[in-house]
Amino acid sequence: MALDRNTAPNDLNAFWMPFTSNRQFKKNPRMFVGAKDMHYTTADGRQVLDGTAGLWCCNAGHCRPLITEAITRQAGEMDYAPAFQMGHPSAFELANRLVEIAPAGMEHVFYCNSGSEAVDTALKIAIAYHRVRGEGTRTRLIGRERGYHGVGFGGISVGGIVNNRKYFGALLNGVDHLPHTHLPAQNAFVKGQPEHGSYLAEELERIVALHGPETIAAVIVEPMAGSTGVLMPPKGYLEKLREISSKHGILLIFDEVITGFGRLGAPFASQFFNVVPDMITCAKGLTNGVIPMGAVLTTAGVHDAFMQGPEQAIELFHGYTYSGNPIASAAGIATLQTYKEERLFERAAELAPYWEEAIHSLAGKPHVIDIRNMGLIGAVELQPIPGEPTKRAFNAFLKAYEKGILIRTTGDIIAMSPPLIISKPEIDTLIGTLGEVLDSLD
Repeated sequence: MALDRNTAPNDLNAFWMPFTSNRQFKKNPRMFVGAKDMHYTTADGRQVLDGTAGLWCCNAGHCRPLITEAITRQAGEMDYAPAFQMGHPSAFELANRLVEIAPAGMEHVFYCNSGSEAVDTALKIAIAYHRVRGEGTRTRLIGRERGYHGVGFGGISVGGIVNNRKYFGALLNGVDHLPHTHLPAQNAFVKGQPEHGSYLAEELERIVALHGPETIAAVIVEPMAGSTGVLMPPKGYLEKLREISSKHGILLIFDEVITGFGRLGAPFASQFFNVVPDMITCAKGLTNGVIPMGAVLTTAGVHDAFMQGPEQAIELFHGYTYSGNPIASAAGIATLQTYKEERLFERAAELAPYWEEAIHSLAGKPHVIDIRNMGLIGAVELQPIPGEPTKRAFNAFLKAYEKGILIRTTGDIIAMSPPLIISKPEIDTLIGTLGEVLDSLD
């Protein structure tokens, strides 16, 4: 018997949900059964305005025609093709289109299936890069406190969110962390990039002095930290990281799983900040969240270091069964075409000032202790309830859902990143409704 997708199953026990309070959810489930453009449809028939682009990924909105048609057509023509020693045209076409919009110097694309896999891939490439160049002592990896780089062992090792790390043992050896850039005493309620904090990048020099530059393979940071609560890079900070990394022969990796594909009004945050790393990890907006896909973009210098030895030799012993999957590649091509035809990156840049003023209008609401924004991303930080961290923001999440908007919370921070197709009236609805929610919080 066919499943009625407009009703919840009778038994929710089998699915162990990710990053979810499973017991709370299954007592009162929140089920989406449809989506179109800016809205989800719930199982009880309500429309919910998507203030988070799904999970930072549906940058072009939901069920967009070009993407839907592309994956349907590809599934009927060829469902799967191996990427090991074989190829298919769509994977190469998508790579070419990615290089076209990538920062100058990014010339090669290695496919995977998620942001987590993209991070682990980039870290492995970094260590292998130094080895093939005769610098095999460079194995140390540098992340950042409060960084989020997915959930693989590499990603949580260089990541710096405590709950993502503390349950899983010793993690990778040879990892150190830069301090985070959140300075609320100096930078609260700043619009865009904060003025204070560029000096924090100089901590990389201290770490280099501690371990020796000849031991360090790569530094990985989110140009704008998303999942930890939307932390902006202080002015000059990324530039200093680039300068110090280059000085010591260390590869710089930007994790752009969230910031890639228009979120800041440019194809990549690297272009927005005018700082080019050696590798970029991406996923989410690459296929508009429709089909799992991730990628690592590299400079020619990184790629070409591997292109040595006999031509028939495998240069990099790494990859995935679904690297460059045909249906995912078709979705990626159609997604990039949608961004281009509808000028969604430019649209995000044009809407950013309106979004900024809207979200900062919440500054006087109860319990609000900070507001941060850039591009079409924003965060509202709440004063925690004494002895009950995360509860106030989670209550806001539940009330927002009941009022017809989808927000995301991390700790006591509300994060929003709407699809780039959002209109000014929809921004007004999203922020206005959130204001009502904040007014109702205990």
